[in-house]
Amino acid sequence: MVANPYAAYQNNAVTTANPQELTLMLYDGALKFTRLAKLALEQGNPDLKNTNIQKTQAIFQELRLTLNKDIAISENLDSLYEYLWRRLVDANVKNDTTILDEVLDFTTELRDTWKEAMKLAKQG
Repeated sequence: MVANPYAAYQNNAVTTANPQELTLMLYDGALKFTRLAKLALEQGNPDLKNTNIQKTQAIFQELRLTLNKDIAISENLDSLYEYLWRRLVDANVKNDTTILDEVLDFTTELRDTWKEAMKLAKQG
């Protein structure tokens, strides 16, 4: 018997996902952890804020590492991911929810664009 069926489901979802789906999962994770960091900051929980910001930073580092440098847009994405990573540092140091909102806006745009690209790729 599986001790935690939800954890088993999540693990299976990750191990069976294609690279496009994994990228979408990373964007969704970045949104989730940034929202959790903002909530923790608003609730006065600096440890939880820090933990969730660090999780989001790790996601942006992973996104940078997985870029295909042979594709022209990769350089722009690399710069954007680095910018968002630095903004997260600023948000963490300054305890600034406005910066977290900025990161959420950019990440939402990236995720939505990626989802649309995936949909178009399936159609064409």
